[in-house]
Amino acid sequence: MNEQAKTRAEKPKVGQPSKAPPSKTEGGAPSVGEGITIRKCSALQEFHACVELQREIWEEEDLELEPSTMFVVASITGGQALGAFEGGKLVGFTMAVVGVRNGVAYLHSHQTGVSAAYRDRGVGRMLKLFQRDDALARGIRLVEWTFDPLEMKNAHFNLNRLGAICRRYLPNLYGVTTSPLHRGIDTDRLVAEWQLDSPRVIAAIQDLAPTASHAPATIDVPAEVELLKQDEKKTREVQGRVREEFTELFARGYAAIGVRRESKGSAYLLAPWSDF
Repeated sequence: MNEQAKTRAEKPKVGQPSKAPPSKTEGGAPSVGEGITIRKCSALQEFHACVELQREIWEEEDLELEPSTMFVVASITGGQALGAFEGGKLVGFTMAVVGVRNGVAYLHSHQTGVSAAYRDRGVGRMLKLFQRDDALARGIRLVEWTFDPLEMKNAHFNLNRLGAICRRYLPNLYGVTTSPLHRGIDTDRLVAEWQLDSPRVIAAIQDLAPTASHAPATIDVPAEVELLKQDEKKTREVQGRVREEFTELFARGYAAIGVRRESKGSAYLLAPWSDF
C-alpha cells in the first residue's frame, strides 16, 4: 500500500495557486546552500556552459549533445534552463521543455546534471526544488523525466527523496548512444511522475515521509549491477528481466512507489495505483 504522508495540503482548484507548503526556493528567489546558488540561466554564455557541462558528464559525441540553442528555446517557450552556480561557475543544470497531455500543460525535465566534484552536496535536490517552485508559480502541477531502471541511486532519489512515482516503462527510448554511462546497451527508461502539490511529494521534500519498506510487489536489482555494467551480456540479462517484470506489473495497474535496500542489492516497491 502507498504510505500515507504525515502532512496534507488542500488540492487547489483550477486557476488558483497551490497551497502546498513552500520549499526554500519559493517565489523564484535564489536558493543557496554550501555556497551554491540556484537560478534561471539567461545569458548566452550560461547556455554554452550548460553544453560544456553536459559534455563533461555524459561524454557523448557532439552529434548527441543538446546544443545551446535548445537551452535558449526551452527558456523562452515556457520550459526551464536552470543553473547551479558557485560564484560565477556553473556546477549543475536542469533543462526542461513543455509538454501537453489531455489538454493540460506539464514539464518534461530532459536533463539534470551535476559536475562530479559537486555531487553528494545536495545540488541535484536544490535544482529539483527550484524547478518545482518555478513550475507551481506558473500553475504547472506535473513534472516528468526519465531515468535508467538499473541506476538505483537515482531511483532512491526520485521515488524516496522527491516522492515521484513510476507507471511507464519505455524500452530503448533513445537508442544505443555513444555515452560510456549507457554502457552500449539499450537505453531503457522509467518515467518519473512528480505531482508537485500532492501530499506524497510535500511529505517527501519536507523529509516527513516514512521510509518505504513493504509493498504487494517488488522488483529486485542485484547489488552487483555496478560490476555487471562491465559485462554487456550480463547487464543485458538483468535489464531484460527487469523490463519484463515492470511491463507486467504496470499493465496490471501497479506503480513503483519506493526503493528499499536489501542484503543482495535493492528492490523497487510497487503497489496498485489510481488517480481516481
